[in-house]
Amino acid sequence: MQAINRPFSQLINGNTQFFIPVFQRDFTWGEDQCRQFWLDVHRSSNSGNAISGHFLGSFVYVDSSDTSAGFTRWMVIDGQQRLTTLTILLVALRDVLVKLGPQGDPNNPKPEAIDGLFLKNPFETGDRQRKLVLRRTDDETLECLIEGRDLPAIPSERIVEAYELFIQLLEDANLDLVHKGIMGLVVVDVRLDPLSDNPQLVFESLNSTGVDLSQADHIRNFVLMSLAESEQNRMYEQYWRKIEVLFREAGPALDNFFRDYIALRTGATIQARNDQIYQIFKNWFNDLASSDQDIEPILRDLLRASEYYAAFRLGRGVEGKLSSALGQTRRLGDTPAILIMRLFASHRESQLFSERDFLQAIDLVESYLLRRAICGLNTRGYWAIFAGLAKSLQKDAIFQDLKVGFTRLPESYKFPSNKEFTDGLKAENVYRFQVCRPLLERLENAGTNELTDTSGYSIEHIMPQNKNLSHAWKAMLGDDWEDVHNRYLHSLGNLTLTGYNSTYSDRPFEEKKTITGGFNESAVRLNRYVREQRQWGAQEISQRENQLVEKALQIWSQPDVDGHLVRQAQIQDLITLSADSDPLEINMSETAKGLFEALRSEVIQLGFESEVIEIAREKSVTYHGPDFFLEIIPRRHRLDLLLSLDFGEVDDPSGIAEDRDQWTFLTYATHHGGVVLF
Repeated sequence: MQAINRPFSQLINGNTQFFIPVFQRDFTWGEDQCRQFWLDVHRSSNSGNAISGHFLGSFVYVDSSDTSAGFTRWMVIDGQQRLTTLTILLVALRDVLVKLGPQGDPNNPKPEAIDGLFLKNPFETGDRQRKLVLRRTDDETLECLIEGRDLPAIPSERIVEAYELFIQLLEDANLDLVHKGIMGLVVVDVRLDPLSDNPQLVFESLNSTGVDLSQADHIRNFVLMSLAESEQNRMYEQYWRKIEVLFREAGPALDNFFRDYIALRTGATIQARNDQIYQIFKNWFNDLASSDQDIEPILRDLLRASEYYAAFRLGRGVEGKLSSALGQTRRLGDTPAILIMRLFASHRESQLFSERDFLQAIDLVESYLLRRAICGLNTRGYWAIFAGLAKSLQKDAIFQDLKVGFTRLPESYKFPSNKEFTDGLKAENVYRFQVCRPLLERLENAGTNELTDTSGYSIEHIMPQNKNLSHAWKAMLGDDWEDVHNRYLHSLGNLTLTGYNSTYSDRPFEEKKTITGGFNESAVRLNRYVREQRQWGAQEISQRENQLVEKALQIWSQPDVDGHLVRQAQIQDLITLSADSDPLEINMSETAKGLFEALRSEVIQLGFESEVIEIAREKSVTYHGPDFFLEIIPRRHRLDLLLSLDFGEVDDPSGIAEDRDQWTFLTYATHHGGVVLF
């Protein structure tokens, strides 16, 4: 590695070309950064010394030249944004000078001098002519600006914005001073040796804070930088560019895709921090590389997975029933993305998971999210739940495994029962739920191919929200109108969708029905029952609520699963835990160990419907046959035994048994209830 302070004009002088490799990101600087750069140029012009001028920062690059004599080609590792911005400023300066022509200040630099020193290689043609080559749309746009041609049909917005900003600033500037400022810019010229320097390690050290680069940027650089330039271009165009197009203008979705992708491939169920995604990917990728895994199948797999992820998170690349089902679930949250990606892969890559099963699986995910939202249940930790479900799916029984998985979730993340869902739907204030609108829209369109476009509709309270009800409403509701209003105002039975919310306002019920656009003319299915009523009070609202609840139970159903399958899954989990544990690794005293080994041999030989399953916990050992029947807790000079029995079932002439239910706490015990033997 060579690092030398030198004026920028010397760095770019000669028959030289810098190029931005495909693994780098596009030009990203906006107006704030460009204006700051403009100030740096002005500070440089005031330094008065081209050798000790204004410091611009470092430029790190590595030789990528072919065997052609007299032409050097450098791949930029660091300094892309500054180099691109300076080039755009120089193009703008040249164009302003051309526009001024002979009327300009005679001290101004000549446009052709800027072209020859900073923008072009005068003695080269074709791809070698320009001194800076960018990537993709950026390069097409910059080339048009340098050559004075019309911009491409879809130009790089950032480059055009920077160019127009500099044109504006230059119109009121002293062009000679601007030129002197550029000539006075000093850089740290860092030239890497391709044989001894690792560009990736250098890049990481220069960008270790990750402030400017996303995790996806780091991953792209890491994967592609290790390849030869020709392979970089091929792999980028064939795989990576398609991924970037899928996630264009999608914010952090691409970083989240990589987080979920790695979790799927490694079986992780703990969500990685946003700033750890790249490092986790790098470790996983290096493990594959150490086993001589070819990079192309990995990129092919990444592209496939990204298509599945973007289909759910962004609604891209899907249509018809599948698009509708994914969209309905996405409205309730994007945390199921890791599970949907797994389901998508199974559907596309396995004949055993049909589109019908896939749609039913998506509906089940939607039901889980909406039921829990209506019941007001905890949503924190959802990612781990969906990651665990994705991990549990087997290739030959995807939908069955998903239903079993939902049935076996822990209590704090359980799938709400029909009773719990019904109680939530019949709550006094359904209107406050964030899912109120998706709830009403699905109730409107479920079960029909002739969908109502509800995008322009709003939620309407049939009985008005205004507490100062009109005389007509009070008379209709009866003497206890205040109680009826308080109880039923925000209930499901009183809510609907309409495009005439402002028209309905607080009008009496009969007017709401008969005015132009009123309920009598409404094409909204949710309003059919309303227009059939002669009055609107507690009875009508309750009846409509019951009808909508019945329909909701059909739309957002519980998983229908054979109890035998759930039982098998529970047993398999116990067997897996048993295989991964060793009771003899638990720290015990010699006395306790001797007692344990003697008792253990007797317990394992007990006869049950299947073999006894032994699981070593952190401080105890549990036994299952397959139901739990014994926990052994080693103490210093004894063993405590916790038996799965009712205290009344115990014959205890020695008086050593105690009722576990009478204890608030038993140290190291993992099971509750039963009988304790000391």
